[in-house]
Amino acid sequence: MGVLLKKGFGFNLNGMARLAVVAFVASFASALVNTVWALYIDSFVDSEVIVGMVSAFLTLVAFSSYFIFIPLMEKNDKAKIFAYSILFAIPFYALLAFTKNFILFLSLAFFITILFTLRITSFGILVKDRSHKGQLAANEGFMYTFMNLSWVIAPLIAGYIASVSGISFVFLLTAFILLFALFVFKIIHIKDGHVKKNLDTNIKKNFFDFFKDRERFYAYILGSGSIMWFTLIYLFMPLFIIRQGLDKLWVGYFLFAVSIPLIFTEYKFSKMASKLGFRKLFITGFMLVAIVSFITFFVSNVYFILSLLVLASFGMAMVEPTSEAYFFDILKKGDASRFYGPYNTRVDVGGLITRVLATVSLLLLPFKFLFILFGIFMLIMAFFSFKMNDFIEKKD
Repeated sequence: MGVLLKKGFGFNLNGMARLAVVAFVASFASALVNTVWALYIDSFVDSEVIVGMVSAFLTLVAFSSYFIFIPLMEKNDKAKIFAYSILFAIPFYALLAFTKNFILFLSLAFFITILFTLRITSFGILVKDRSHKGQLAANEGFMYTFMNLSWVIAPLIAGYIASVSGISFVFLLTAFILLFALFVFKIIHIKDGHVKKNLDTNIKKNFFDFFKDRERFYAYILGSGSIMWFTLIYLFMPLFIIRQGLDKLWVGYFLFAVSIPLIFTEYKFSKMASKLGFRKLFITGFMLVAIVSFITFFVSNVYFILSLLVLASFGMAMVEPTSEAYFFDILKKGDASRFYGPYNTRVDVGGLITRVLATVSLLLLPFKFLFILFGIFMLIMAFFSFKMNDFIEKKD
């Protein structure tokens, strides 16, 4: 495997390839959960609207966590934070398998959300710190290729298990996979020595310092674009599939198919971004997704709808990994630990906006109007892409 990675992608197994293995296993666990997450919440409330409201609440929890834990991220070894965030999440996922009480579920979801924010922030900084100048976009594409490979396989497994044995078994498998991810991370001996002595503990100052910079603001907006789109794919489309009378297996089939364009094209598009600049890919990617979303509104056949949404993944492949690389590239040296956490709140802000507006739309209009709504979101992203300064990575 290491020989293939080094020959095919030009990465040393002692660097990005080792992190990619960890990313694959950890993302596999996340993909298992996300495949059934909306269905699991729906099993308590039996309402798309309440599912949206619960998800919106959890995004607020995550948003706060990214700012509160800036000092923790600055003063501690990111490798240790990553390891502990996995370790403590394992029992929470196992408990979800036996939870029948809605309040207990919310409590477990609260802590799982906090641990997840620590996990993705620490891992993102580890990738950034191990990327040589001019290689960050390619490294991000390489990493996302492995992560999306897990999103191809895991939904099929989760859909099958949920259909045959029940959702509870998906959470038990998730806990086991996270334990394996922790084991893999420990044996490859990833360490981090980038810590700060002067900590940024003023949450209000961190917030305003982040958003007063024009380029960071645009990077934040554009980085939320893929999150908005995948809110439709992973939160609302599983409910749509079930409401259309299809089996839970079709949730797995659909999420499997959605990830196929990502794993085959994200690395290539990331390499293009590092050479040609980020703006062209952002504009093309968001416009493609917007057009497909608008077309989907006029389609009634459920299988054709699902096929069109799979096609939109080619547009997402242009922007998902490159948006994060763009953010790191515009940062000043030493600012990653301070600003990467706040940047990740784009996940929660983008998710919150889409969840709230989609929930309102579902209250007033038929489900198909969500395709118009999300098409508008993507058009807004394309508009901001025109306003950003283009950037081309330069090697040493």
